[in-house]
Amino acid sequence: MSNIRVRFAPSPTGFVHIGSLRTALYNYLFSRNNNGKYILRIEDTDRTRFVEGALENLIDSMEWAGITHDEGVFVENGKIVEKGEYGPYTQSKRLDIYKKYIDILIEKGYAYYCFCSKERLDKVREEQKRDGKIPKYDGYCRSLDKREAEIRIANGEDYVVRLKLPENENIIFDDLVRGKVTINTSDMDDQVLMKSDGYPTYHFAVVVDDHLMNISHVVRGEEWLPSTPKHVFMFQAFGWKAPTYVHLPTVLNKDKKKLSKRQGDVSVSDFKEKGYLPEALVNYLALVGWSPESNEEIFSINELEEEFSFDRVSKTGGVFDIDKLNWINGQYIREESLERITDLSIPFLKEVGYIDDNDVENRYDWIKTLVSTVKEDLSYLSEIKEKANIYFNYEIDLEDEKVLETLKGEQVPLLLNAFREELEQIDEIEEEFSKTIIKKIQKKTKVKGKNLFMPIRAMLTGQLHGPEMVNIILVLGKQNILTRIEYVENNILNN
Repeated sequence: MSNIRVRFAPSPTGFVHIGSLRTALYNYLFSRNNNGKYILRIEDTDRTRFVEGALENLIDSMEWAGITHDEGVFVENGKIVEKGEYGPYTQSKRLDIYKKYIDILIEKGYAYYCFCSKERLDKVREEQKRDGKIPKYDGYCRSLDKREAEIRIANGEDYVVRLKLPENENIIFDDLVRGKVTINTSDMDDQVLMKSDGYPTYHFAVVVDDHLMNISHVVRGEEWLPSTPKHVFMFQAFGWKAPTYVHLPTVLNKDKKKLSKRQGDVSVSDFKEKGYLPEALVNYLALVGWSPESNEEIFSINELEEEFSFDRVSKTGGVFDIDKLNWINGQYIREESLERITDLSIPFLKEVGYIDDNDVENRYDWIKTLVSTVKEDLSYLSEIKEKANIYFNYEIDLEDEKVLETLKGEQVPLLLNAFREELEQIDEIEEEFSKTIIKKIQKKTKVKGKNLFMPIRAMLTGQLHGPEMVNIILVLGKQNILTRIEYVENNILNN
């Protein structure tokens, strides 16, 4: 049985950032690669940032991406439940636990009560900045007598509990991505561990939780690297073995800056709503900061589980390249079954009014044919709204001058006439008709090759290249094609 236990521990403060999804993915892949356990823990002690519904969104995003956890917080039948033997897995339910351990730390002399007001702290920081120093707590309450502090607390004074760091001491730890990391306590702050509202800060809760939940590896973003020495020091203060640390490179945009909302889509919901396939997004995200031994770029989740290791994770930030994601997603769309792509495309087609529930119920095969004509050209599924426009725009939108030239050819009136005559002999277009119509027009008009195909395609779609003509004719149907023939005759041939 593997002793590998990892956790993804987000705060429910809004939508899931793509960088958070990658952190969850690397935790998941590492646990699967080592036959370990992957835990979802919720860090909700900062009550000012709590967002209603964010937890459900978080779990929904993870389930959609196929990153499933073994223990922790789940949603079942619309209710939030917890499973596993190390709970509660939600920090706001663990306040009694934190209270017990903060008292131990104070007793051992590694933490102290601080009564400094916000005004005093702001003033100290301003002075430090003015003198060109790094702003940090000046240790004003460090040497307060414990008995005196307890009297002040009993009298109802507001207080926090701070970490008592040793002076000028190197704290050293090994990181699986960064190697050996050394930070001196002179460059660190006496961190607040317990706030005046009785809630722990991230820095204290994370240490207690990681110990009590037997976490073997802490895998998180590199923004936590400067805080890690404080965590390592607390493990030592408690006499506990610290986990192995893994700090992941930041997900960057093309300008090598941190990926943010100002540059476009950054939340998992954004990509889901645009019609990216979850397995394609996960495949691409795995490659943002990690490189496989082979030069492969397309991986199933099972292949990623087998290949993944931290020794191939980069120290530098990984660039999130939307063009590369679109290419990978396009590959997945082409490989996927027509049924699944049709089902996922239906909401987008409904959104722009191309189809309705009645069509879904009674004309599913027709929708499937429509989707088959554009499937090869999609980078993500919401693009179908513009790609399918050729079937629903009754004024033919000519792609360029070449299309106009093609429709001005002297043989065109003959072709359109022959097409109309064939259409008038049937009630509705069946597959047999769409397969044989071009041959019949050829026979009737003696026009062949490009002179036959190109004008008909141009009349049907306004384009000279595109999906197979058989399918275009099937999707458009009799009435639509008659309208288009009339449009070309009135607006192009007679102008």
